[in-house]
Amino acid sequence: MSIDEFRVSGTLIWYYYICPREVWLMSRQLVPDQHDENVEWGRFLHEHTYARSKKEIGLGNNKLDLISQQGGQFLVAEVKKTASFKKSATMQLLYYLYTLKMAGVEAKGELRFPEQKKKETVELTPESELELERTVKNIRAIMAKEIPPAAKRIKYCPKCAYRELCWA
Repeated sequence: MSIDEFRVSGTLIWYYYICPREVWLMSRQLVPDQHDENVEWGRFLHEHTYARSKKEIGLGNNKLDLISQQGGQFLVAEVKKTASFKKSATMQLLYYLYTLKMAGVEAKGELRFPEQKKKETVELTPESELELERTVKNIRAIMAKEIPPAAKRIKYCPKCAYRELCWA
Protein backbone atom coordinates (compact mmCIF):
# COMPACT_ATOMS: atom_id res chain seq x y z
CA MET A 1 0.00 0.00 0.00
CA SER A 2 1.44 3.38 -0.97
CA ILE A 3 1.48 6.16 1.59
CA ASP A 4 -1.18 8.07 -0.41
CA GLU A 5 -3.63 5.18 -0.02
CA PHE A 6 -3.87 5.46 3.78
CA ARG A 7 -7.35 6.79 4.50
CA VAL A 8 -7.34 9.82 6.73
CA SER A 9 -10.46 10.71 8.72
CA GLY A 10 -11.54 13.70 10.74
CA THR A 11 -10.91 11.68 13.88
CA LEU A 12 -7.27 11.17 12.89
CA ILE A 13 -6.98 14.91 12.22
CA TRP A 14 -8.33 15.50 15.74
CA TYR A 15 -5.80 13.11 17.32
CA TYR A 16 -2.89 14.47 15.27
CA TYR A 17 -3.17 17.86 16.95
CA ILE A 18 -3.20 16.24 20.39
CA CYS A 19 -0.78 13.31 20.14
CA PRO A 20 0.74 11.69 17.00
CA ARG A 21 1.06 8.39 18.86
CA GLU A 22 -2.73 8.25 19.13
CA VAL A 23 -2.92 8.61 15.34
CA TRP A 24 -0.80 5.48 14.89
CA LEU A 25 -2.76 3.52 17.52
CA MET A 26 -6.12 4.48 16.04
CA SER A 27 -4.94 3.75 12.50
CA ARG A 28 -4.24 0.18 13.67
CA GLN A 29 -7.80 -0.10 15.04
CA LEU A 30 -6.49 -0.04 18.61
CA VAL A 31 -9.43 1.70 20.22
CA PRO A 32 -9.15 3.68 23.44
CA ASP A 33 -10.58 2.33 26.68
CA GLN A 34 -14.32 2.44 26.00
CA HIS A 35 -15.08 2.55 29.74
CA ASP A 36 -12.90 5.60 30.33
CA GLU A 37 -15.09 8.29 31.93
CA ASN A 38 -14.14 10.87 29.29
CA VAL A 39 -15.03 8.47 26.45
CA GLU A 40 -18.33 7.60 28.11
CA TRP A 41 -19.18 11.25 28.76
CA GLY A 42 -18.33 12.14 25.15
CA ARG A 43 -20.58 9.32 23.92
CA PHE A 44 -23.44 10.51 26.17
CA LEU A 45 -23.00 14.10 24.99
CA HIS A 46 -22.96 13.00 21.36
CA GLU A 47 -26.15 10.95 21.74
CA HIS A 48 -28.18 13.42 23.79
CA THR A 49 -27.13 16.90 22.75
CA TYR A 50 -29.02 18.47 19.86
CA ALA A 51 -31.17 15.31 19.66
CA ARG A 52 -34.05 17.13 17.93
CA SER A 53 -31.82 18.54 15.19
CA LYS A 54 -29.68 15.41 14.88
CA LYS A 55 -28.79 14.88 11.25
CA GLU A 56 -25.52 12.96 11.39
CA ILE A 57 -24.33 11.84 7.99
CA GLY A 58 -21.48 9.75 6.71
CA LEU A 59 -19.01 11.33 4.32
CA GLY A 60 -16.50 8.74 3.16
CA ASN A 61 -14.89 7.47 6.33
CA ASN A 62 -16.06 10.53 8.28
CA LYS A 63 -19.17 11.13 10.36
CA LEU A 64 -20.41 14.68 10.58
CA ASP A 65 -22.12 15.40 13.92
CA LEU A 66 -24.76 17.75 12.52
CA ILE A 67 -25.54 19.08 9.10
CA SER A 68 -28.33 21.47 8.25
CA GLN A 69 -29.24 24.05 5.68
CA GLN A 70 -29.63 27.68 6.66
CA GLY A 71 -30.62 30.24 4.06
CA GLY A 72 -29.52 28.00 1.19
CA GLN A 73 -26.10 27.40 2.82
CA PHE A 74 -25.01 24.10 4.34
CA LEU A 75 -23.86 24.28 7.95
CA VAL A 76 -21.74 21.50 9.43
CA ALA A 77 -21.50 21.50 13.22
CA GLU A 78 -19.00 19.58 15.33
CA VAL A 79 -20.02 19.02 18.96
CA LYS A 80 -17.28 18.83 21.57
CA LYS A 81 -17.34 18.37 25.31
CA THR A 82 -14.96 21.23 25.97
CA ALA A 83 -13.03 23.96 24.19
CA SER A 84 -9.80 22.59 25.71
CA PHE A 85 -8.89 20.99 22.39
CA LYS A 86 -10.01 23.92 20.26
CA LYS A 87 -7.19 23.67 17.72
CA SER A 88 -7.78 19.95 17.10
CA ALA A 89 -11.57 20.47 16.96
CA THR A 90 -11.17 23.35 14.51
CA MET A 91 -8.87 21.33 12.26
CA GLN A 92 -11.24 18.34 12.35
CA LEU A 93 -14.15 20.54 11.29
CA LEU A 94 -12.03 22.24 8.62
CA TYR A 95 -11.19 18.78 7.28
CA TYR A 96 -14.90 18.02 6.92
CA LEU A 97 -15.44 21.33 5.12
CA TYR A 98 -12.46 20.59 2.87
CA THR A 99 -13.77 17.08 2.09
CA LEU A 100 -17.17 18.53 1.22
CA LYS A 101 -15.53 21.15 -0.99
CA MET A 102 -13.62 18.43 -2.86
CA ALA A 103 -17.02 16.78 -3.46
CA GLY A 104 -18.40 20.05 -4.87
CA VAL A 105 -20.36 21.13 -1.78
CA GLU A 106 -19.67 24.50 -0.19
CA ALA A 107 -20.41 24.69 3.52
CA LYS A 108 -19.71 26.71 6.62
CA GLY A 109 -18.77 25.21 9.95
CA GLU A 110 -19.63 25.72 13.57
CA LEU A 111 -17.96 24.33 16.68
CA ARG A 112 -20.42 23.76 19.51
CA PHE A 113 -19.49 23.37 23.15
CA PRO A 114 -22.85 22.72 24.85
CA GLU A 115 -21.49 22.47 28.40
CA GLN A 116 -20.01 25.95 28.02
CA LYS A 117 -22.96 27.21 25.95
CA LYS A 118 -20.54 28.39 23.25
CA LYS A 119 -20.60 28.34 19.46
CA GLU A 120 -17.82 29.40 17.12
CA THR A 121 -17.96 29.85 13.36
CA VAL A 122 -15.29 28.08 11.32
CA GLU A 123 -14.58 28.87 7.68
CA LEU A 124 -12.27 27.11 5.26
CA THR A 125 -9.57 29.45 3.92
CA PRO A 126 -6.74 28.91 1.44
CA GLU A 127 -4.33 28.95 4.42
CA SER A 128 -6.27 26.30 6.32
CA GLU A 129 -6.44 24.17 3.15
CA LEU A 130 -2.63 24.25 2.91
CA GLU A 131 -2.29 23.34 6.58
CA LEU A 132 -4.72 20.44 6.11
CA GLU A 133 -2.78 19.15 3.11
CA ARG A 134 0.44 19.17 5.18
CA THR A 135 -1.37 17.53 8.10
CA VAL A 136 -2.77 14.75 5.90
CA LYS A 137 0.72 14.11 4.52
CA ASN A 138 2.14 13.93 8.07
CA ILE A 139 -0.65 11.62 9.24
CA ARG A 140 -0.03 9.27 6.32
CA ALA A 141 3.68 9.20 7.21
CA ILE A 142 2.80 8.27 10.82
CA MET A 143 0.39 5.57 9.62
CA ALA A 144 3.05 4.08 7.35
CA LYS A 145 5.48 3.49 10.23
CA GLU A 146 5.96 -0.07 11.44
CA ILE A 147 6.02 1.02 15.09
CA PRO A 148 4.25 3.90 16.81
CA PRO A 149 5.97 7.17 17.62
CA ALA A 150 7.61 7.02 21.04
CA ALA A 151 5.36 7.81 23.98
CA LYS A 152 5.91 11.38 25.09
CA ARG A 153 4.36 12.68 28.29
CA ILE A 154 2.11 15.67 27.65
CA LYS A 155 -0.46 17.45 29.79
CA TYR A 156 -3.31 15.30 28.41
CA CYS A 157 -1.76 11.92 29.37
CA PRO A 158 -3.38 11.54 32.84
CA LYS A 159 -6.90 11.66 31.35
CA CYS A 160 -6.13 9.89 28.07
CA ALA A 161 -8.11 6.74 27.26
CA TYR A 162 -4.95 5.35 25.58
CA ARG A 163 -2.72 5.88 28.65
CA GLU A 164 -2.36 2.17 29.40
CA LEU A 165 -0.93 1.58 25.91
CA CYS A 166 1.75 4.18 26.59
CA TRP A 167 2.54 3.98 30.28
CA ALA A 168 1.59 0.48 31.51
